[in-house]
Amino acid sequence: MTSPELEDDRVFESAAELFKAMAAPMRLKIISALCNGEKNVSELRAEIETTQPNMSQHLNTLYQAGILGRRREGVNIYYFITNDKVVHMCRTICVQIAIDQN
Repeated sequence: MTSPELEDDRVFESAAELFKAMAAPMRLKIISALCNGEKNVSELRAEIETTQPNMSQHLNTLYQAGILGRRREGVNIYYFITNDKVVHMCRTICVQIAIDQN
């Protein structure tokens, strides 16, 4: 049987990993851009000003963290959010910060 302390540690470690993966403004922009559905890299770059290598690096970080999924269609790779908790968490935090800034 697992002790409550070990279970708490796993929860906090998982939360820290999730926060770490999202802890860049560019990654939050990507998550926001994907909130309403999947997009390919060209569509994301049309919304978010950055270089192709920078976009790819951030997409890969989010993919490796299990926040994004991807699928290939011809020569295009489409990204989508796989973790709805991330969308809810980002919206909640960003809305609160926007309210506090006004």
